[in-house]
This record gives sequence, C-alpha cells and structure tokens, in this order.
Amino acid sequence: MIGIAILNWNGKKLLNKFLPSIIKYSKEAKIYVIDNNSSDGSQYFIKENFPTVKLIINDKNYGYAKGYNIGLKLINEEVLCLLNNDVMVQKDWLSPIIKSFNKNESISIAQPLIIDYNNKDYFNYSGAAGGFIDKYGYPFCRGRIFNSIEVNKNQYNDLYKIFWASGTCLFIRKKVFNKLKGFDSDFFMHQEEIDLCWRAYNMGYQTYNIGKTKVFHLGEASLPSGPKKIFYNFRNSILMLIKNLPSSNFIEVIISRIIMDFLAFIRFFITGQIFKAVMIIRAYFSALKFILKKIRQRKNMNFKKFYYFKKSIIFDYFILKKVKF
Repeated sequence: MIGIAILNWNGKKLLNKFLPSIIKYSKEAKIYVIDNNSSDGSQYFIKENFPTVKLIINDKNYGYAKGYNIGLKLINEEVLCLLNNDVMVQKDWLSPIIKSFNKNESISIAQPLIIDYNNKDYFNYSGAAGGFIDKYGYPFCRGRIFNSIEVNKNQYNDLYKIFWASGTCLFIRKKVFNKLKGFDSDFFMHQEEIDLCWRAYNMGYQTYNIGKTKVFHLGEASLPSGPKKIFYNFRNSILMLIKNLPSSNFIEVIISRIIMDFLAFIRFFITGQIFKAVMIIRAYFSALKFILKKIRQRKNMNFKKFYYFKKSIIFDYFILKKVKF
C-alpha cells in the first residue's frame, strides 16, 4: 500500500545511519531511494548494502521538487511517503498512518509528529506537529513558531486538520499527487510542500497531522541555515503567494509582503548580516523571472478565501510575544 521514497544527493553517510531503521521498521511498505546523481558513491553503497531497496537514478541533481517529480513517476503504491534521508523511525510507526488512510478517505495528505533527533524531548523545527501560514504567507507549526520550539508533552497526539505537511515526512495519496501534477519544479527546494498543500486545499483536498506516530529528524543535512536557505525561502514564498492567493486580497497581501521583506532586508543590513541581506535582493530578482509564469498558473484555479490561521504571526510573535501555537 505504501511506497517510501527517500530522495538522496551525496548522502551516503546519512543513508548508512538512518536507512537501517527504515528497513527494519517498515515491513508494510516498499522502500525506494531516488538518487539525484550523487557523486559520493551513494548508488553503489545502496546496491551493495541494501539489496531490498529499489534504486531510482536521476541523471542530475534536480533538487527536492523536480527530483521527486521524476522519481515518483516510477512508484505505483497507493500512498506515497516522501521521507528525508536524515530521519529515524521506530517500531510500528506506519500502523497509525495506514489505519488513518484506510479509515478516512478525506485524508489526502498527512504527516506524523516530527521530533528533534538530537533532543528527543522537543519537536523538530521542520514541521513539528503540522503547519499553517498567516495571511502574508509566513509559515509556522503547532509546536514551533519561528525559532521557539515546544517540548513534546503529548499535547498534539491527535488527528488534526492542518494547512501544510512537512516535506521531511509527507504522506500523500498517489492519485492526489498526480492530480496536483506534483511539486512546482521551479521552486527547486524549500516551501514546495507548502505550495503543494495550498494547491491541494484550493482543490478541496484535506491535510492532517497524525499524532499517534512520530519520526526523529536530524535536520539541515542537505542545506544548513545560512544565506542560500534565505534565498530559497524568500523567493519561493513570494512565488507561492502569487500562485495561490485569492484575487480578493491579492494586491494587499503582495504589497504588504514586499514591505515586510524589505524591512527584513534593513534589519539584516544594519545588524551586519550583509550576505543575508543580499540574498533577499537576489531572491526578488530571481522571482521576477517566474512572475508571468506563476500568474498564468492561476488560470482556472478555484481560490479559497480563508487559507490562513492567523492574520499576522509576525505581530503575534514579535509584538505580542506569543511563542506557542
């Protein structure tokens, strides 16, 4: 029923560390590694050490979005699990997922609880207990708002409707992924899962956090925090807004977001974080190349007005000092 797809690029050490637990505790699934043309010997390593794993080889590094789009065409299980190569799983982790998908046809996309591998009392930054966005497209999670991360006290061990599921460990029905035509490959990496879930939401599909299971995520294995991550996050966020915002508040939100991003540029600049400031400018120049294409992608879309959970998570967090969901 489930096809676990692990995207890999030069992650041999991570595969050596984390793939054994996935194989051991995922007997209900078929496991695939989609390799983005690694140069560190990953392909040979998988063939020699994990013969039960199906290896799919892309001809170059297509990034997260297109890398998965290409590889998943060769996987035919009813439910796909997109799993990072730096995730550890535990016994029976798939059971609540399978039960939930079988019992509830309305579940189209889902994630488990995502726990910090290095500090297992805390949620992980990447997804925590399920994601939301505010009116201006800033993402946050149950269990994690910006850099404030909650202790896992089983407070989110429920089946809960969310807005986006983390690409760290994302389950999606194959037919839904195909209907959405996969990820937007222009994103390359970062926020493509939020865009996917937003498009799914606009089409009437539902996304859930399945809190009866959890995985442990190392985090920042493929791209550590820094200027490059800022570039992708700022660029892809504005492109996501252009694609998915309802027409009724399109101009208001886009202008407001540009102003807020400019203020972020000023903050980085005056605090001496010059490279980060430059990356925001680069992100916007890069976004200009895609604007017309993203506007065309709005054609024939049914946009839902109430996509956001909070009007401004920035105001709540930085002004009202609210650090919990």
